[in-house]
Amino acid sequence: RAPPEIRLEAEVSVQGRVIARANGPSAEPLRIDVPDPHPWSPSDPFLYDLEVRLVRGPVVEDRVRSYFGMRTVQVGKDERGVPRLLLNGAPLFQMGVLDQGFWPDGIYTAPSDEALRSDIELVKRLGFNMIRKHVKVEPERWYAWCDRLGVIVWQDMPSGFLEGADGKTVEPGPLERAQFRDELGRLIETRRNHPSIAMWVVFNEGWGQHQTPELVQLVKALDRKRLVSNASGWTDESCGDVIDVHVYPGPGAPKPTSQNEEKRAAVLGEFGGLGLGVSGHTWKTDTWGYRGTADAEELTTGYVNLLRNVHDLRENAGLCAAVYTQLTDVETECNGLVTYDRAVVKVDAARTRDANEGRVPKLAVVVPTSQAEGIAWRYRFDPPEANGSEQGLDDSSWKEGPGGFGTEGTPGAIVRTEWKTPEIWLRRHFDLDTDPDATLSLLVHHDEDVEVFLNGVLAAKAAGYTTGYEPLAIR
Repeated sequence: RAPPEIRLEAEVSVQGRVIARANGPSAEPLRIDVPDPHPWSPSDPFLYDLEVRLVRGPVVEDRVRSYFGMRTVQVGKDERGVPRLLLNGAPLFQMGVLDQGFWPDGIYTAPSDEALRSDIELVKRLGFNMIRKHVKVEPERWYAWCDRLGVIVWQDMPSGFLEGADGKTVEPGPLERAQFRDELGRLIETRRNHPSIAMWVVFNEGWGQHQTPELVQLVKALDRKRLVSNASGWTDESCGDVIDVHVYPGPGAPKPTSQNEEKRAAVLGEFGGLGLGVSGHTWKTDTWGYRGTADAEELTTGYVNLLRNVHDLRENAGLCAAVYTQLTDVETECNGLVTYDRAVVKVDAARTRDANEGRVPKLAVVVPTSQAEGIAWRYRFDPPEANGSEQGLDDSSWKEGPGGFGTEGTPGAIVRTEWKTPEIWLRRHFDLDTDPDATLSLLVHHDEDVEVFLNGVLAAKAAGYTTGYEPLAIR
């Protein structure tokens, strides 16, 4: 007499109510038809419960319980013909945050499952709908919380980065390439069942980059349900689903340079990096960010200003996603929105959420800048005889030229009058008639430290540089 056939039984349920069943031989694929599928999204992270049983005759020999989500991700054109990232067939701007997943007590190991969850809850509270998990693979529990709480994930492949004795980058050899290929495959095979993961990032900033088109095809063969970024930030090889740039502080948007790129979505894989060290919550006393800020108010205002430009690029330059650097401080990097120990959220959470979700205060021009059209300024490269801030200073002997001033090739600069010296003094006269209750700001591009005087009084100053025109608050 033949032994009883081993079969599989599967049930799909929602809140304890079974909505679909299927059974069949254990050696064959089992198909379950789910009626009226409810799609997963960040705003509605709907998940189905699943139970699969291994049955021999009347006896259930084993069972496993899990969950799944149903959603589609793809690139498609909007009504204007612009390639967009589509979730469940509709354009969704993916506003993300870079997350390296470091912890001060465990480095790459979180102290608890609750700690993993709390980071993702913070991401949601700040209004992000996406996380770029940067050059690290997290334990399954992290992705499970992204599935349940509703956050899209761009998953980086950890980089293979070799240096020689001279400190220069070494091209990966056959053994390194084989190892990278093997680990890339394992990453996808072990994490591809999570509905939150929407994109695989093969290389970051050219680190160990090799055989890019071939590896993109490998990823596509292993997982046809997700998007692929061939290289985030630097050496794009015109393959995959997105063209990805990094601009600090930014923001910026990539521009298609070939017919193939017109089929790919434009994304900003990293920008921002505004720095603020919080006393008592830093790894060391020497900290850094891509641009320093004085306090939480300046950090929040700077963030809102960056996001205003992000949303402008979304509307006018076809930008489909942006990833802010970064969620938490990491050792000496203090460009996080929260301190390394997760004790202090450094930005105003409500204003940050509003900015991420597109609710940014509008700017109205009351006195034109030279951004669109050159406006005459008086200028000199050496210090004036009297204090340049004095209201009644005689500037009749100064040179005159159209703004802006600078050197060609300076990021974000609009140059109509060349300036190459260490310092420049600029003066302009204008009349202002506006609402006395209006909140006024200056719209400024500066490549080094800047001070602005209005009627002889210091009105604003800023350190460092910008990569575009940005609002500067008047004191």
